[in-house]
Amino acid sequence: MPQATALHKRAFLTSTLLNAALWALTALPLPVWARPAPKVLSALAPGLQARGEFHYTYFSFEVYDISLWTAADFKPEALAQQVMALELRYLRHFAAQDIARRSIKEMRRSANISAEQEQQWLAEMQRVFPNIRQGDRLLGLYRPGQAAVFWHNEQPRGELADAAFAPLFFGIWLSPNTSEPAMRQALLQGSAR
Repeated sequence: MPQATALHKRAFLTSTLLNAALWALTALPLPVWARPAPKVLSALAPGLQARGEFHYTYFSFEVYDISLWTAADFKPEALAQQVMALELRYLRHFAAQDIARRSIKEMRRSANISAEQEQQWLAEMQRVFPNIRQGDRLLGLYRPGQAAVFWHNEQPRGELADAAFAPLFFGIWLSPNTSEPAMRQALLQGSAR
């Protein structure tokens, strides 16, 4: 009889561990390729599909999760000529003014920006970007040669109709000059994290 009791205990323990593992797996977010496109993209750019994502941390602070949406025939070497979208899911609060200032700083890595242009773009970004709360989503759609269009939690925020602005802004994450090359690689090559 003691042998049967030991077998029952072992079976119970195995079953409990398997159930715990399955529960933990269901709590994980879906990989980017398994997630449906944001509703806005489905309506305005129906050919875009998930390409890559990245979980961005700064030191030990979780900042945001980012996903890149592109056409199936997307070519990383021709970034500026292709429609694409970036969605950021924020993991902490940020003021619109801070997002705009940091964006300019990162855009300067790829190009010289005059003081006049900087002030114009800062004002435009502060007009379009909201203050961000933890859990908010900011989606940007890049339309080559035209504009960058933005949505906050699926609600339209506006566009920056400046052909020079859009490639530099999306280059914050996708340019070879980005401050986060591992993020760029994960987004462009379809890595999950």
